[in-house]
Amino acid sequence: MRISERVDNAVRAMTELAAGDGEPMKAESIATRQDISLKYLLDIMRDLKRAELVRSKRGPDGGFTLSRAATAISVADVFRAVDGPLADVHDESLRGLSYPAPAEHLPEVWMAIRGSLRRVLETVSIADLAGGVLPEDVTRLADEYRRQTEARYGD
Repeated sequence: MRISERVDNAVRAMTELAAGDGEPMKAESIATRQDISLKYLLDIMRDLKRAELVRSKRGPDGGFTLSRAATAISVADVFRAVDGPLADVHDESLRGLSYPAPAEHLPEVWMAIRGSLRRVLETVSIADLAGGVLPEDVTRLADEYRRQTEARYGD
C-alpha cells in the first residue's frame, strides 16, 4: 500500500487545525509550519472542505477550522476525502471481485488488507494525533513493525 503525499499532507494539516483550539488558522500558517507548498495545501483544503471535514471563513479573522470535533474525525475520513477508498483494486468492489483458479482466493487477501487498514485508520482520530496519544492496538502494531524491521535490517 502506498500512502500518497497528498494524504500525508492532509493529515498533517488536519492535525495542525486540531491543535489550534478551534481558532481559525490561515492556510499560510499551516503551510509554513508543516513545510507544504501553499498552492498544494489549498488544493487539499478544497477536498477536505468538499468532504465537510473543514470549514473556511474569509476575512482578516478568517482561516480554516475543523467542521466537527477532532475526536470525531478519523485518519480514514481524511484519507477518503483526498484519495478515495482505502484499498482500491482497479476500481472494483471487493465483494464482486472473482478470479479463476489458481488465483481464486486473491480477493480474500485484498479484503484482509482493506480490513487491516480500516482497523488502524478508522480507530486513530485527528485528536489522537494532535494529543500524541495513539490507541494501544496501533502503538503495539507500530512497535511490532519496528522490531521486525530492526531484526531484518539490523538498524
